[in-house]
Amino acid sequence: MSDKKYLSPETFLWQARAALVVAKKNVMIYYLKPPVITFGVIFPLFFYLAFAAGHAGPVEAMVPGITSMALFFTASAVGPLVTPWERQAKTYERLVTSPASLSAILAGDVLAGAPFGIVLSLLPLAIGLSFTEVHVVSVLQLVLGLAFGALAFSALGVLLSSPASDTPSQVMMLSNLVRLPVIFVSGVFIPFAQMPAWGRWLAPLSPLSYSADLIRTGFGEANYFPAGIDVAALIGFTVVFLWVAHLLHRRTRDRGL
Repeated sequence: MSDKKYLSPETFLWQARAALVVAKKNVMIYYLKPPVITFGVIFPLFFYLAFAAGHAGPVEAMVPGITSMALFFTASAVGPLVTPWERQAKTYERLVTSPASLSAILAGDVLAGAPFGIVLSLLPLAIGLSFTEVHVVSVLQLVLGLAFGALAFSALGVLLSSPASDTPSQVMMLSNLVRLPVIFVSGVFIPFAQMPAWGRWLAPLSPLSYSADLIRTGFGEANYFPAGIDVAALIGFTVVFLWVAHLLHRRTRDRGL
């Protein structure tokens, strides 16, 4: 089924509403499932604390990193699981053959994941602001890092759901194989200036690098990339992730998987 027939203003608005319906469906059905809570909230928190335990430094210095990791894991936690759950429940075929275009379905998945990531990342942010001496210097930089980072990470989650599998554990294994290396080259644990040369070469390949850079700047730390580059890179990652996800999901759909 081609998406070209959805280019008129009327059908575009209809598909936009369909995307919102898909997003609402995802929130109501999938967001409180145990794997989402485990991999999206608990795992990044303890993962970061375990790493930080061996590094001396003020507690407030951990707040930007924990906030960035919470955003990354929570925004990308739901996307990889929704499609396998749909296939497992035998509702995926009904969804992809509905009047909603594949683009609207994927957009709905992104629109569900991004706010979820933002809301849950506010928890470590609020704790840090309440119980440490950290304070926000630039609200704009912080908001840009959270908003555009959430979109990019949610789009990555949608991309990771493209394998033709109805087993969530298999998809989560692939998801973590991708997400874990991403965080190690993003400057969350080690500042860019202290990275080895190969790390500084790899850092621009991670979308988390740009979101974490904006969030750190929001807390008054020195930026590594200009803010405009951070925002442009996150938009670029979002577009590329969605484009590749659309290609892979369309191929899976057309094969009847």
